[in-house]
Amino acid sequence: MGIVANVQADGLAGLEHNFLTGRVEDLIRWARSHSSWPATFGLACCAIEMMATGGPHYDLARFGMEVFRASPRQADIMIVAGRVSQKMAPVLRQIYDQMMEPKWVISMGVCASSGGMFNNYALVQGVDTIVPVDVYAPGCPPGPETLLQAIVTLHELIETGEIMRRREVTGAGAGVHLDELQLPTSSALTIGTR
Repeated sequence: MGIVANVQADGLAGLEHNFLTGRVEDLIRWARSHSSWPATFGLACCAIEMMATGGPHYDLARFGMEVFRASPRQADIMIVAGRVSQKMAPVLRQIYDQMMEPKWVISMGVCASSGGMFNNYALVQGVDTIVPVDVYAPGCPPGPETLLQAIVTLHELIETGEIMRRREVTGAGAGVHLDELQLPTSSALTIGTR
């Protein structure tokens, strides 16, 4: 979290070099981590928490994510919020395939991550069987703070290049699990009062 807080406080000056002497890879990773565009895939009650995260109280605009894209061709992060039925699985995969590269997936909630309490033939028992998941956000449903923590974790992995290293090793998503007890402590996630 130190890298994210440092860069948010200093902007481009938070990088080891400035934009003239920095490595192109570092600048690209910095830009990707600060201008990610989510494609929403809200399927159940977790989608309401995702919508609350996009509201003015939590202000996703400070992370460069103020607009949820309706077209998968304009998005690079998929937030799978809720349980995935067997009928919805091919649609989810089609939307993922249409997203631009590089693309990332956040599995929001226990139903998306493992099927939750719905252990039956109608629901997919984990979205990672359909698309590679990079960050798992725990909870039933996870609150906006947990989703923000997942987004910040994903941005940190993008900026450091760790996510691409993990993908090269596993051939799948990064598979980072958030610790439910380790919710946002960063000043970057502090919610302002009005």
